[in-house]
Amino acid sequence: MHGLPPDAWARTPYNVGVATGPAGLLVIDLDVPKPGKEEGAPDGAASLQALCERTGEDLPPTYQVRTPSGGRHLYFTAPSGGKLPSSVNRLGPHIDTRAWGGYVVAPGSTTPEGAYEVLDDAPVAALPHWLAPLLIEPSRPAVALAPLLVQEAVTRRAQAALDREVAAVAGTGEGGRNTRLLEGARALGRFVAWGEIPRDVVEEAFQAGGEVAGLSAAECRATLRSALDWSIRTCRPRDAA
Repeated sequence: MHGLPPDAWARTPYNVGVATGPAGLLVIDLDVPKPGKEEGAPDGAASLQALCERTGEDLPPTYQVRTPSGGRHLYFTAPSGGKLPSSVNRLGPHIDTRAWGGYVVAPGSTTPEGAYEVLDDAPVAALPHWLAPLLIEPSRPAVALAPLLVQEAVTRRAQAALDREVAAVAGTGEGGRNTRLLEGARALGRFVAWGEIPRDVVEEAFQAGGEVAGLSAAECRATLRSALDWSIRTCRPRDAA
């Protein structure tokens, strides 16, 4: 963790977050439907199996982690030569990917919902060649309209701010972590309003950072929704900031 003295780990059982992009990783996050809200919906594992069947491809054995909700994290090394973005449901229902702009909670970490446990200790495999093209955003044709701040790429300053704020949240101890999450999300909300970073990228990163700090997933989601809604609604124009 940034800013923690060497003996901090002995005093407090901190959780660990992994910034997947800088680590050279792409993690496939297989979620499970929310109880009582998505009855009969396929979980991420079923959606991934369906994708493999449609494409006639398969996934190699790789390092896997079971999440407290019953989902799975499948770890892969990211291909060189580009930065794959994180994604939400791009590969199918309840399948997210964590790459650049994303974080995952590392195995051994615990939250109020449970622990992140190693499910398969196999070596981390390379991302299959057939998956990478499915994760690349298609180019969009130019539209001759008045310039609107709607851009899919993350600007350098927005990414730097996100990394800094998420690290601060992840390193905050009990008693101040929810407030720190609120402040960090509000700080990033202006970049969302200015079109410098997608909202889902901000939400994913802070969600992981908050859970690393020990907040529950539900508490993180509620705080993030409130903070980002407020920040986007009250944000001043970029030139006036």
